[in-house]
Amino acid sequence: MSLIVPDFDESVIVRSAEAEVIGRAPTTLRLLADSSATGGALSTLRATLTAGADGARPHHHANSAELFYMIDGTAQLLSGEQIVTAERGDLVVVPPGLSHAFAAAPGEDADILIVITPGVERFEYFRHLERIAYGKVPPESLLDVQEIYDTYFEQSAAWDKRH
Repeated sequence: MSLIVPDFDESVIVRSAEAEVIGRAPTTLRLLADSSATGGALSTLRATLTAGADGARPHHHANSAELFYMIDGTAQLLSGEQIVTAERGDLVVVPPGLSHAFAAAPGEDADILIVITPGVERFEYFRHLERIAYGKVPPESLLDVQEIYDTYFEQSAAWDKRH
C-alpha cells in the first residue's frame, strides 16, 4: 500500500466570493482548490446543476478516487454500470478505474461538493470544457488531454438510457 504525503504547510482557505466560476446555469462549477494548492492531496470543486442538467459524461480516473457529497438536491451518479440516486447529505466515493458520471436527477437541482484524491491539477481541464461549450475549441480536443488530467471518457449503455 502506498501512502501519499501531501506537501503543504499552511491551511488552504478559499472564500466563496474569491472562487473562480466556470459556466453558467444550468451547469456552474466553482473551482475551490487545485492539487497545487493542497500539495497533491486533493482537488475540489462545487458543481451546481439545475433542472436535470448534466454534470459529466461517463469517464474514469486511472489514479484517483472521486468523492461526491450532496450539499443539496438530488443527483444521479453512474458507478460502474449502476445508477445511484443521491440526495442531500449522501456521499458516494468512486474508486480509481471505475466508470462514473453525474447529473442532476430529471427535473431536479443538485449542489455537489466533488473531491478528487490524490489531487490532479484539473482547473485547466474545466477551463478547457468551458472553451468547448463556447465553441472556441472542438469537443475532440479533449482526447488530446485525457492523460494530462487523468480523465478517460467511456461509453455507458446504463447512463445513456437513464431518461
